[in-house]
Amino acid sequence: MMKHFNLLKFGLIPASFLMISTGSAHAHPHVYAEARLEVVIGNQGTVEELRHVWRFDDLFSSTILLDFDTNANLKLESSELLEIGTVVRNSLADYDYYTAISHDGQAVKILPPDAIHVDFQDGQILMFFAVRPETPLPLQGLLSFGAYDPTMYAALDFLSDDDLVVDGLQPGCSKAIIRPDPDDVMAQNQATLTEAFFNDPQGNDISKLFATRLELTC
Repeated sequence: MMKHFNLLKFGLIPASFLMISTGSAHAHPHVYAEARLEVVIGNQGTVEELRHVWRFDDLFSSTILLDFDTNANLKLESSELLEIGTVVRNSLADYDYYTAISHDGQAVKILPPDAIHVDFQDGQILMFFAVRPETPLPLQGLLSFGAYDPTMYAALDFLSDDDLVVDGLQPGCSKAIIRPDPDDVMAQNQATLTEAFFNDPQGNDISKLFATRLELTC
């Protein structure tokens, strides 16, 4: 039961539970992670995979330790780390593993990662995994890559622009790191971000507007 409860922290709580409606709605994250994203370009000039690294905050990491430390030795053995990875892989399937790719403004589907690898270092949970586009993704037009939680429960923070990298960038392509200004986002979307928007029973993806992203223009 306790393990199931903590799976909610990986994005299984609907966004509606995280909103407070008082004329305007607000959500805030409860889990924090330092993120790194590497976009790997193959020799054929297509995007091969996106490699993620997430380092979770101490509080969330200690909660995971307590829930998955089955032998109560305050350590996470290889079998326990494997179980965490399996649980997270299953839990995040409906959220595209917090991965966002678009090509000329159109969302790009991804394949599930083969596995999510988990480590426990210095009191913090680390996760490593890679996802691939469902179909070949050529370096043409405007490509956007990012990582965020659509429920706004977890905050994936790229502390430095150096945490968003491209391996194999082709000549003729330019790279940019976009960090949207929250005030500008709110001003530009004022007509859309109404009470009805936040109370939509189908949910919404407002967090995408605020997410840091890497853009390639080719």
